[in-house]
Amino acid sequence: QVQLVESGGELVQAGGSLRLSCAASGRTFSSYAMAWFRQAPGEERKFVTVISWNGGSTYYADSAKGRFTISRDNAKNTVYLQMNSLKPEDTAVYFCAARRSSTQLVARWRASTDYDYWGQGTQVTVSS
Repeated sequence: QVQLVESGGELVQAGGSLRLSCAASGRTFSSYAMAWFRQAPGEERKFVTVISWNGGSTYYADSAKGRFTISRDNAKNTVYLQMNSLKPEDTAVYFCAARRSSTQLVARWRASTDYDYWGQGTQVTVSS
């Protein structure tokens, strides 16, 4: 089992940048594919990006391509989401999620039901 804690969310102006972090407990972090989802008020939780167990493969939602970058540091049990050129429509609670996986074929895992473990979320607010 893995426990996830997100941090780094805050209020930022449009065009700004933020880096979110998700710290995982346990010694098997490298056994998990990690993803970021987001949920705006009144909307369903939506996929943002996913990274394979060793960082060898990533996949992004269209809304994140070219602006967001997912990365991980297995030595620190942490996954990151670097967000640049932020827009007001990026405002949401951002969640990290994990599923046990040893494959690089992570692009198929874009539904929230594909993941077994979730953090509590961190609020990102982008002002116009």
